[in-house]
Amino acid sequence: MSQQRLVKSDIKYQLLLSFLGLFVVVLLTTFPPAVTGDVPWRKPVVGLILKMICALGISAVLLPNNCLKILNIEKKNRTVTSDSTRPALHRKSNTLQGHHPICGKYDAHVFRIKGRTFCAACAGLLLGGLLAFAGAVVYFFGGWAVSYNSSIALLGCVLVSFGLFQFKFRSLVRLLMNTVFVLGALLIVIGIDGLIRSLVFDLFVVSLVLFWLYTRISLSPWDHELICSRCEVENCEVRK
Repeated sequence: MSQQRLVKSDIKYQLLLSFLGLFVVVLLTTFPPAVTGDVPWRKPVVGLILKMICALGISAVLLPNNCLKILNIEKKNRTVTSDSTRPALHRKSNTLQGHHPICGKYDAHVFRIKGRTFCAACAGLLLGGLLAFAGAVVYFFGGWAVSYNSSIALLGCVLVSFGLFQFKFRSLVRLLMNTVFVLGALLIVIGIDGLIRSLVFDLFVVSLVLFWLYTRISLSPWDHELICSRCEVENCEVRK
């Protein structure tokens, strides 16, 4: 089995587990268990952990190479069949904008403002991380009063699902999907916290958020690998 097929298999398992986690959240939301013995420091602990996760997501955007090394999601060298008819283009020094090659195959991954190119996914994750960080501070430490009902967590599940399939969208829509992905995770934590009021269940949901973030980060190099594997350019420095 080729390296590409192994990576694809890993991504499928991660997505399967991610949606299984979302299904569990739906069950907890629809049939919240009766929990007694709540601890007074539940919110500060969960809020602090959630802020750290937001900081991790923001760091993944600002320092993507370091993040990929830590998570061991580095790009693998690809084996390309030699073909003298393929053009030798895509030099890394002058064809990267928004950390994507300028070859037309990555147009869906970027957006442009006043001649500058930005990565839609990174911008969305950054915006979502900043908003979620602020939301976590307001809810967990600012005494934000929320009407606790199942719709909050269920909406969060929908938004996280959109975010996991953000690679199906283009440009600014992709930016929006990545933004709501992070905000959806925050809504799930807030919804479960308000409905069940249990540190154990809060930490369980937070662990799911971490896995969703890991899956989301894993999707980018997989998507890039898929695009470059279909590239017809010979000796592409970016692909190497």
